[in-house]
Amino acid sequence: MASYLSASAPKTAFAVPVLESVKRNKSERRVTLPEVLAALVEDGFIPQLESDRALKDWRTAPSDAHPLMIVSLSKLKSLKAPLRNLDVERLTEWMAGRVELPYFHIDPLKIDMRAVTDVMSSDYASRRNILPVEVRGKDVVIATSEPFMSAWQRELGDMLKFNIKVVIANPQDIARYVGEFYNLARSVKRPEKSEGGAGRINDFEQLVELGKAGRTLDANDHHIVTLVDWLWQYAFDQRASDIHVEPRRDVAIVRFRIDGVLHQVYQVPATVAVAMTSRIKILGRMDVVEKRRPQDGRIKTRMPDGQEIELRLSTLPTAHGEKLVMRIFDPDVLIRDFSELGFSPEDYEKWQALISNPGGIVLVTGPTGSGKTTTLYSTLKQLATPEVNICTIEDPIEMIEGSLNQMQVQPQIELGFAAGVRALMRQDPDIIMIGEIRDLETADMAIQSALTGHLVLSTLHTNDAVSTPIRLLDMGVPNYMVATSLQVVLAQRLVRVICESCATPYEIKPTERQWLAHELGDSVGSHNYLHGRGCSHCNGTGYRGRCGVYEMLEMTEAVADAANHAEP
Repeated sequence: MASYLSASAPKTAFAVPVLESVKRNKSERRVTLPEVLAALVEDGFIPQLESDRALKDWRTAPSDAHPLMIVSLSKLKSLKAPLRNLDVERLTEWMAGRVELPYFHIDPLKIDMRAVTDVMSSDYASRRNILPVEVRGKDVVIATSEPFMSAWQRELGDMLKFNIKVVIANPQDIARYVGEFYNLARSVKRPEKSEGGAGRINDFEQLVELGKAGRTLDANDHHIVTLVDWLWQYAFDQRASDIHVEPRRDVAIVRFRIDGVLHQVYQVPATVAVAMTSRIKILGRMDVVEKRRPQDGRIKTRMPDGQEIELRLSTLPTAHGEKLVMRIFDPDVLIRDFSELGFSPEDYEKWQALISNPGGIVLVTGPTGSGKTTTLYSTLKQLATPEVNICTIEDPIEMIEGSLNQMQVQPQIELGFAAGVRALMRQDPDIIMIGEIRDLETADMAIQSALTGHLVLSTLHTNDAVSTPIRLLDMGVPNYMVATSLQVVLAQRLVRVICESCATPYEIKPTERQWLAHELGDSVGSHNYLHGRGCSHCNGTGYRGRCGVYEMLEMTEAVADAANHAEP
C-alpha cells in the first residue's frame, strides 16, 4: 500500500488553482452545493445551464447529503470527458486538487482495520464524518470529505498526540467504511451480554490474552460465532471466490481470493483462528477432534437478501496447525446464461452446433479455477429440455440443479467415475456429464458411451486444446477411438475485466505495441485501449469481474487423420 504519511503535495488529475474565496474563508463550515457547482463551471467541467439544473434538483435531495453526492446523482456530463458522468470518485479527486490536499481511495483490503479503529471511537468518527485509514507509529492518516472542518484535528492532536495527515476521500466510502470497520471492531471487542463468572471471556483483548496463556477457546463462544458470521458476510460483499485461514506461529492470516488474486484481509491470534476453524468444522459436519488428516465438508448459508450460498470446506494439517480454505459457490456465477460466458460469435455458433450432435465426446480443458465447471453447467442447463435425460457423475457435485440427475463419486464404497458411468448407462441417458477423465478406465467408458449414441461432456487437465488428443493417447486410448469419438475440445482461461466505472483511455507503450503487433498484426493501431485507474467499485484494483477466453479445436477430417496416425 502506498503510504500517504510522507506525501508533500496532492496527487490528482485535476491540477487547478485554489479558489480565492476558499483561501479567504477559513471558518469552520461544510462544503456547500452552490460553491461546488460554481467551481465546476469555472474549471470548465460543466456549463452554467447544467449547474442551474442541479441547483433545482437540490430541493428534492436528502438534507444531509454531501454536495458531491448530489452532483453525482444529477448525472452531469463532464465537458472534459463527454462520454462519462461526473461520479462521486471523480468529483472527490477534483475537490482534493481544489483544496490542495492529497486524494485517497479507501481500499478495505489494504487497510489494517484493527489499527485504524483503535485511533478513535465509532461515535466520534461518525459525528465528524472522518475515518482513520493508515497508522504508523505516532503518525496517522485521516480521511475526510469536509476540508473546511478542522476542529477535530486540534481535538485529536491534543488527546492522542498523533501527527495527523489529512486526506480527501469519497464521502460515500467514508460513511460506508465507518460502519463496516467499527462493526468488525465491535464484533470482536463487545462485552458479553449475558452474565458470566470470573472465568468468562468478556472482550476480544481478553480473548487474545487468554489465548496467549494457553487456554482453549470455545468454538461456540459468542465472539467466535460473530467473527465467523462477519467473515462470511464480508467475503460475500467483496465477491470473493475463496477464503483462506492460514495459521502462522503466533497469528493466523485471513485472505480472500477476488477475481483470481489473493488479498490479505485480517490477522487474528492463532488460538482465535483455532476456535474459528472448529466453529466452521462443526457447521460443516466435520470431525472437530481430528486435526492430523485433511478433511472435506460443505455448508449452506443464506445472504441477507435470502440467496443461498454454498461453501466447500477443506482442511490441511500444516506446521502451525490446520489451514482452512472455504470455496464459495454462488449459483448465479456457476450457472449462467450461455451468452454471458464470453464466446466470440464464431465460437458461439460452433459450440451450439457441436453440442447439438446426438453423440460424441465434448471436452473442456484448463487448470483448476479456470471456469470449466461453469461452462459445463451452463451448457447442460441449455440442453436440459423435457425431451432429454441428462445424468452426471461428479466429484463432488458442485451445484444441485433440478433439471439434472446428479450422482457423486464415493471412493469408500468403490463408486468411482468408471463405475458411475456404467451405472448411468443403465439409466437410459441421452447426455452424460463426467466430472473429470482421470484414468484410462474412465476414458474407455466415456468413449464407449459416445460410440453407442450418447453425448458425453467431461473435463481434462491440459494446457491447451491441441495437446488434449495427445493426452488421451498417453493414457492408452487407441488412436482410432480418439479420432472417431472426440467431437471438440474447448480450452479456457479466466482473465480479469477492466472495471467499467473507472475505465479510461490508455496509450499503449512501445513494448506493448510491439507485442500486440506480433499477436494482432496490422490491426494493432485500429483498436481503442482502456485502463482501469481504480475506484470504489473495484477496490482500487482497476478490475472488476472476470470473463472467459477460449481456444476451440474441432475434430475436422485433417485433425482426426493426424490423431489416427499419431504415435502414442
